[in-house]
Parts: sequence; C-alpha cells; structure tokens
Amino acid sequence: MEIHLKIIGTIMIGLALIHVIFPKYFDWKNDFAKVSLINREMMYVHTFFLALIVLLVGILCLVYSKELVETALGKIIAFGLFIFWFARLLIQFFGYSSRLWKGKTFETSVHIIFSILWTYFSAILFLTYWY
Repeated sequence: MEIHLKIIGTIMIGLALIHVIFPKYFDWKNDFAKVSLINREMMYVHTFFLALIVLLVGILCLVYSKELVETALGKIIAFGLFIFWFARLLIQFFGYSSRLWKGKTFETSVHIIFSILWTYFSAILFLTYWY
C-alpha cells in the first residue's frame, strides 16, 4: 500500500504544479475580464489554495506513506482524503457537462485519464483506511 501512496503523492505534486499554467492555458485574462473583480480574484485565490492543498497532501502521501498505513491517525487522514477524492470522482461525471469533452479527442482523453486517476486515488485511500 505504501508504494501506491508514494505514487499518488508524486502524481498529486505534479497536479498541483500544473495549476501554474491554468490562467494562460484557459485564457483567464480575457474570460475573467467580463466578470466582477471579486469573482475574478476568487477564482485565482481558490485555484492557488486548491493547488497548495493538493501539493501538501501529495507531500504527505509521498513522505509519510508508512504513517498513513500503520497508525490510527494516518488511517483517519486517509479516510478523509478518500472522501475528498471520491467526491472529486463524482464531480467528474455529475458536475461537468459532457458537452465539454464528448466528440473532442483531447478533452475525452483528459476526461478518461482523470476519471481513472480519481478512481485510483479513491480506491487506494479507502483501502489504506480499511486495512
């Protein structure tokens, strides 16, 4: 189980770092020019903090995988993380419109990859808690 937590940690660190390109890739400067200042700044601030927490959880999984597997506190933390990633998996299917990816090769590939990732994260974190 520890090796899977280390893999998840490494992936999460990568996911956190990729948030740096979001504003340019998604053309937030032009898109957010149309919204109020509070909405624009909330998007930037929440993206930063989401990336920060994913980075910190990634470091936790990478560096403290043994503690997550072997201690009662680690198992409770793993269960909390399971809830987070399982909710993210549900949002992948019920929170985003399929119009964003259906019929588009790149977007469909990304949808499938992230669906697999969130399933993997959820399964490993639940199993870490359970065993």
